Amino acid sequence: MSELSVNHLLGIKYLNRQDIQLIFETADHFKEVINRPIKKVPSLRDITIANLFFENSTRTKLSFELAEKRLSADVVNFSASQSSVKKGETLIDTVNNILSMKVDMVVMRHPSPGAGIFLSKHVNASIINAGDGAHEHPTQALLDSYSIRERLGDVKGKKVVIVGDILHSRVALSNIYALQLQGAEVMVCGPRTLLPKYIGELGVQVETNLKKALNWCDVANMLRVQNERMDISYFPSTREYKQQYGVNKELLNSLNKEITIMHPGPINRGVEITSDVADSKQAIILDQVQNGVAIRMAVIYLLASKIKQ
Repeated sequence: MSELSVNHLLGIKYLNRQDIQLIFETADHFKEVINRPIKKVPSLRDITIANLFFENSTRTKLSFELAEKRLSADVVNFSASQSSVKKGETLIDTVNNILSMKVDMVVMRHPSPGAGIFLSKHVNASIINAGDGAHEHPTQALLDSYSIRERLGDVKGKKVVIVGDILHSRVALSNIYALQLQGAEVMVCGPRTLLPKYIGELGVQVETNLKKALNWCDVANMLRVQNERMDISYFPSTREYKQQYGVNKELLNSLNKEITIMHPGPINRGVEITSDVADSKQAIILDQVQNGVAIRMAVIYLLASKIKQ
């Protein structure tokens, strides 16, 4: 059986094209499994997985937990807000204490960039990065690419624009890496203040005019404005942001072709996209959520199969 070239999923940056292909083929199998009447497989019956969430999460946390339970793994959940982290315990102590309870794999979301990489060097367990600060969110990028592949047949050669708060977004960075690895063309679009200064060096096109960007693309991935990561004001008002970078049905209908709309969630309805766009046939937002479970099952399964050796 083919296997991944890595022992942890810390970021898309560390994967190669074959890894992504293997994850997608495995996810195809699991997607069929989760649509059966009996959704469980006994693949990971003796594996224990700890979900460590030092930052709030709805979809990612539920999705990982479902994926783990569908694979019959034993799951322990940890949320920083109710833990000893509040009392000043360090990351490495928290994790070592959890590992001394004999955990095989750690799924971690953390506000500090590089937390997963730091952990993988100090801890004897497989680490899956469920988002580290504004750095990477690899499983989100995988499920996004998987959803594009499902809707459009292939990612290669497709034109994808990522719109919105690129500066604070871990989803944007992981998506840029994943899409380029698979041969897609990538553009970022947003107000100058929310585009990182050197973003062009990643080999992406940069556009500040939303209509031009949408006319260019096959797929638009609409990001949320991350107010919780902003210490200063990056644009005059939400109303002004919406006027320039919000997508409504009228704008979609005025384009010269039908494009696919994606969103990593949570959606601020009426800001980056209106409800009639979010709920339209062009949006694959709920497909992304369903695919997230299959992708996470695939990643966990493939990493777990490397533990046992």
